[in-house]
Amino acid sequence: MFRFHDPWALGLLALLPLAYWVRMRVETVRSGSLKYSAVDAVRAAGAGVSRWAHRLPGVLRAFALGALIVALARPQTGITTESVTTEGIDIVLVLDVSSSMLAEDLEPNRLEAAKVVAADFVRGRRDDRIALVAFAGQAFTQAPLTLDYGVVTSLLRELDAGMIEDGTAVGMGLATAVKRLQASDAASRVVVLLTDGRSNRGEIGPVTAARMAEALGVRVYTIGAGSRGSARIPVDDPLRGRVYATMQVDIDEESLREVATITGGQYFRATDVESLASIYQEIDELERTEIEVENFTQYAERFPLALAIGFLLLVAEVGVSQTVLRRLP
Repeated sequence: MFRFHDPWALGLLALLPLAYWVRMRVETVRSGSLKYSAVDAVRAAGAGVSRWAHRLPGVLRAFALGALIVALARPQTGITTESVTTEGIDIVLVLDVSSSMLAEDLEPNRLEAAKVVAADFVRGRRDDRIALVAFAGQAFTQAPLTLDYGVVTSLLRELDAGMIEDGTAVGMGLATAVKRLQASDAASRVVVLLTDGRSNRGEIGPVTAARMAEALGVRVYTIGAGSRGSARIPVDDPLRGRVYATMQVDIDEESLREVATITGGQYFRATDVESLASIYQEIDELERTEIEVENFTQYAERFPLALAIGFLLLVAEVGVSQTVLRRLP
């Protein structure tokens, strides 16, 4: 960054042409004249570079005064730094990995769609710690709270149906997430829970887990994933191999809505990949941290360079005037 500390001084540059004009007028008045009977020899002697050499001291003086005026304006260069103050959010993503998440009403299936959209959500965060909890018949922490978003997205890709005993322990998944946030001192603590069914396993029910979250000030966003009506789901038959069965979509929306209401969050329904992506985007906008940025600029003086150039030009002007271009009285 470049600036002049006293830019008003640059107005003096406009006086240089006026000063030069006045000086030329004075020299014209003071100059004498010689009378020659024939001026051809004089004209020939004045041709070439020497004809303009007498103007060099004046040019040097003008540039010297210009440099001194620039120095008077105090040119400065600055380096700008930013001081960023931010207070991040702690977020736990809770993902259902039960066998019903293989239903193909979301492309390619509910689980893969949820993993892709959740990974995009993670990559879009800044200064927020993210944790990952998976649940089916039981719940476990796949990734603790971390700022390493690459690790979280990598662990998301590893989630698969069948990695946990089958079932839908929604309450246990939420309780595990709340436990991860128990020791958090973040200004905002959030759980994003996605499931495609109703709780049928676990010692802790969804509403009980919601009361735990409420007590700790944890806000819960719940997402019901699945189309309305029926969905096609792959089934591994020991005799026929993989076959497809049609199942009714049974999401306990009442319970998920109650969990969100108790904790001050919201309930969303994702019936396709597009709506699922928009839900995560909406949550992303609702849970954005405010970042305060202060700019600091440190300036360094650069007038010594202009001052030195001005003095050198003055010395050159005096030297030339008193030596090779010295004028006789």
